[in-house]
Amino acid sequence: MSSTFGTHFRIHTFGESHGGAVGVTIDGCPPKIPVSAEAIQLELDRRRPGQSEIVTPRKETDTCHILSGVQDGVSLGTPIAIIVHNKDQRPGAYDEMAAKYRPSHADYTYDAKYGVRALSGGGRASARETIGRVAASAVAKEVLNTLAPGVEVLSWVKRIHDIEADVDPATVTSEQIEANIVRTADADAAERMIERIKEVRSAGDSIGGVIECVVRGCPVGLGEPVFDKLEAELAKAMMSLPATKGFEIGSGFSGTLLTGSQHNDAFFMEGDKVRTRSNRSGGIQGGISNGEDIVFRVAFKPTATIMKSQETVTSDGEDTELTGRGRHDACVLPRAVPMVDAMATLVLCDHLLRQRAQCGGFPHT
Repeated sequence: MSSTFGTHFRIHTFGESHGGAVGVTIDGCPPKIPVSAEAIQLELDRRRPGQSEIVTPRKETDTCHILSGVQDGVSLGTPIAIIVHNKDQRPGAYDEMAAKYRPSHADYTYDAKYGVRALSGGGRASARETIGRVAASAVAKEVLNTLAPGVEVLSWVKRIHDIEADVDPATVTSEQIEANIVRTADADAAERMIERIKEVRSAGDSIGGVIECVVRGCPVGLGEPVFDKLEAELAKAMMSLPATKGFEIGSGFSGTLLTGSQHNDAFFMEGDKVRTRSNRSGGIQGGISNGEDIVFRVAFKPTATIMKSQETVTSDGEDTELTGRGRHDACVLPRAVPMVDAMATLVLCDHLLRQRAQCGGFPHT
């Protein structure tokens, strides 16, 4: 099973949803980078369960422990291991699901592929696996702050169900995003989104939506031509997150409605800096960052576990029905925001180190 992500800044996550612990090992972090449990904890607290009335009530503090690779608050250049112990496992809630495949979950496909699976909480298919990614991203953020100061990654809920937020990627702030429990920077839309989530949860159902992300201050030159284009790496990163079903960058699918003359981003000089008058490319051209804001969107499907009876089959191949149990998000979007932040940060950190290794710096014009 591939649980490794990255080339130069490489992470490997481990653990199951209802196992003893989850965590991550980081290989390739440069030495003398500031690393602290407090900074990691800040990121983990943003994705943990039980943080508000609209997310799963599972009670986990997600307290992190750094096991290796750090001394006196800085990285040693050796592998960094971070672990988070699970405290509120309830495997008994999954007894019935051990024999019945949950619709739109990974139960059947894991059985078909491996012939065995973790029966509680989805195992590695659970969003709890993302704890390791978020923890690693806190370290990656410090690498960016040290080697490329000014890079900022911000994600927010763009849409939940059919309610869309009006947020300007050029001006949105972290404070605006974190000002409400749904994590959008549109106060009016946030209220309606929260009410919609509550209504759907009361009905035993679930909804999905879209998260938008902006990367500001990205250096020119990140990304590799052909197979490892920066947008391709971002797409892979985002589509590796649980419940994702779509990715688009810049003009995305709406760009197909334009002509080339309408879509092209004209260049101009701003002092000694090359700029573009529009940004339909989304900050990336030819697979390489051009210095403009990187803007992309990620689609998340409705949570698969719902409290309604659904048709399914057993592991023995018999038709049956199943009603969801356990503690689940009626909408994953609010807790997925830090996950999108994390994966974007990991991609940028990895490509920054790749650029330094190959070219020694940037730009080369």
